[in-house]
Amino acid sequence: MMLRSDRVGEEIKKVVAELIQNEIEDPRLPNFTTVTAVEVTRDLSYATIFVSALGDGEQIATTLNVMESAKKFIRYRIGQEIRLRNVPEIRFKYDNSIAEGNRISKIIDEVIAKDKLKRESNR
Repeated sequence: MMLRSDRVGEEIKKVVAELIQNEIEDPRLPNFTTVTAVEVTRDLSYATIFVSALGDGEQIATTLNVMESAKKFIRYRIGQEIRLRNVPEIRFKYDNSIAEGNRISKIIDEVIAKDKLKRESNR
């Protein structure tokens, strides 16, 4: 059974993703900024929005700063799009799962290449 907070989180995720693509026109925001997840507290008072962006540590920090500076606008638009008595306070956190997945994939590729090279040299 899906909780109301989970449903609200999914709706917030859709709204914020749409805002990033179409309405937040800050040139510092990377093109590949993605909302990966939204966690909403059971009482719907807080929403943690996890964002992911390609780039180094400086670009990630810039992305979070841009999102923080647009926080009031984002919260206002969430309130317009989703009918709630109280719009949750929003917080942004960086989600490194995509970068971590890429790192692990690269390690696996290296191990496979070394194994293949080792097998060919043993023939």
